[in-house]
Amino acid sequence: MSQADDHFSRWKNREEIAEAMIPMIGQLYRQRDVTIQVYSRSLVNKSVITILKTHRFVRQIENQELSVVDSFPILKALMAMDLGPSRIDIGKLAVAYRKDSQGLSLEDFVRKAVAGATGTNKVQTNGPRDVVLYGFGRIGRLLARLLIEKTGSGNGLRLRAIVIRKGGDNDLAKRASLLRRDSVHGQFNGTISVDEANDLLIANGNEVKIIYSSDPTTVDYTQYGINNAILIDNTGKWRDREGLSKHLRPGIAKVILTAPGKGDVKNIVHGVNHGTIAADDTVISCASCTTNAIVPPLKAINDRFGLEHGHVETVHSYTNDQNLLDNYHKGNRRGRAAPLNMVITETGAASAVAKALPELKGKLSGNSIRVPTPNVSMAILNLTLNRETTREELTEYLRDVSLHSDLQRQIDFVSSPDAVSTDFVGSRHACVIDAEATIVNGKYVVLYVWYDNEFGYSCQVVRVVQHITGVEYPQFPVA
Repeated sequence: MSQADDHFSRWKNREEIAEAMIPMIGQLYRQRDVTIQVYSRSLVNKSVITILKTHRFVRQIENQELSVVDSFPILKALMAMDLGPSRIDIGKLAVAYRKDSQGLSLEDFVRKAVAGATGTNKVQTNGPRDVVLYGFGRIGRLLARLLIEKTGSGNGLRLRAIVIRKGGDNDLAKRASLLRRDSVHGQFNGTISVDEANDLLIANGNEVKIIYSSDPTTVDYTQYGINNAILIDNTGKWRDREGLSKHLRPGIAKVILTAPGKGDVKNIVHGVNHGTIAADDTVISCASCTTNAIVPPLKAINDRFGLEHGHVETVHSYTNDQNLLDNYHKGNRRGRAAPLNMVITETGAASAVAKALPELKGKLSGNSIRVPTPNVSMAILNLTLNRETTREELTEYLRDVSLHSDLQRQIDFVSSPDAVSTDFVGSRHACVIDAEATIVNGKYVVLYVWYDNEFGYSCQVVRVVQHITGVEYPQFPVA
């Protein structure tokens, strides 16, 4: 057999294994609320090629190959177990078993690694928790996609309603069309139909009531069968406690804002300070996309090296609050045509860091440049550390944080000399460390951090919702 034939034969074998994995992954997800991952990347509802590419990506992180040949036996072992709701990373389990089996059979190794998800240790679900979206713009539609995707067995989060102002004739059909296809994020993964008579969007079997209202104080959600719900305000119209509390209507238990909160509203960056959310907190902010992108790496660096001071420059994609063509805008420079210009503007992200990391108060400054790209932004962190380090020490530390720490869902890591912004569209992490671009000179560090300012941020918002509703299922293996 020639080398070419040998490569093709192995490829066909791996395709066949990936095909066999798909129904097993689906069964675990829909029947037991178990999400199968490879290095924090979900394999639920993924194609054969995507499964193979996800395994291939591991070489950028671990400097070694991972094949479905390695992970498939792990998956088969999981199928035989009495698992409860959880997130299980078969990629990390396969690599860990290859490095050190602890003298155990594969089945015993896996059973030990996921013991917290079996038997009496299983998470007990209390049925679905209602979620309402107030607003249906860029973030609102991505939140809808995520919530529908995460329906699972139906015992987790359930998107029940979307509140919007009526835009005119064929409003419902147009809203459905915007959810169905997106110029940046592509096609909706599933089916969407419209019930005009009952103002319903039906997405992957989920009935979502469209409520037309321009005043939150006029809506009684219980009349739609919605109770004890989490309402996510993605309009940004109200940012303080008084304004957001208008949403606390019959049927709504808590309100989450997808913008920086003002006054005494807690600004939460999941993975960093979500533990500060109290049971009686009824109004919470998820801060901004940039704050979510920079706080996790800043925390990681401060924990290890200490931080004297720093400057954050964000290179941010244009947004809907800018003009397509030159026109009046109340903000400086933002009236100039967004698709044609780099636009210097202000950002509150640096000062907002202190709301999530009080120990960094007064240590950061920041500015922003809006650029002519529709999505994916970059934060350039110019930092002065408390001690000297090397590029090798810093990048290896951040790689380890991305794999094995409590920040592994927030921080991703890439070491590719050809990485550009579009490579990170759809990233579910709050940020991605670009190892190849990192600069270190003693105590002085320049860190380049990519982030999908739409989708990655939306994932962070959903994580906060999962946390406060108790459906943030445990991760195995434990970091």
